[in-house]
Amino acid sequence: MIETQPLLSSCVDSPPESTANVTANGTMTSLVSGILDDAQKLVRQQFDMLKCEINDDLQKSKRAAQFGGLGAVLLTVGLLAFVTAVAYILHDEFHLAMWASWAITSGIFTVLGLAFAATSYIILEQFTPVPKKTLNALQETLQWKTK
Repeated sequence: MIETQPLLSSCVDSPPESTANVTANGTMTSLVSGILDDAQKLVRQQFDMLKCEINDDLQKSKRAAQFGGLGAVLLTVGLLAFVTAVAYILHDEFHLAMWASWAITSGIFTVLGLAFAATSYIILEQFTPVPKKTLNALQETLQWKTK
């Protein structure tokens, strides 16, 4: 079936090891080298965090698509039965011709479908799948490193 385990658990690593390998009497070269090593490690960790965040978003999207697909199929079957029932109710209760009952029913559901499709389009236009927090942190680190 569908997995329910936490998605980000595979991306959580142990805390980074200490980089305090420079002695108190270290030279300027070793200090600069240590700073550059730390900066490189930070950039690598942020890229790893970016990969994990994207993977997490993809897993959530996959799960949403699975439920959405199943829901769409079941909703389609239910709506087809409901549309048939509405057309027959219009025909029996209001003594309309069968074609008129079907025309009214299909017109109502077409308008509703267009409204939902427009709403979906508006929501998707506002969606940004880019992990902004990680990219901002990475950009700050790169700016700091190039100063």
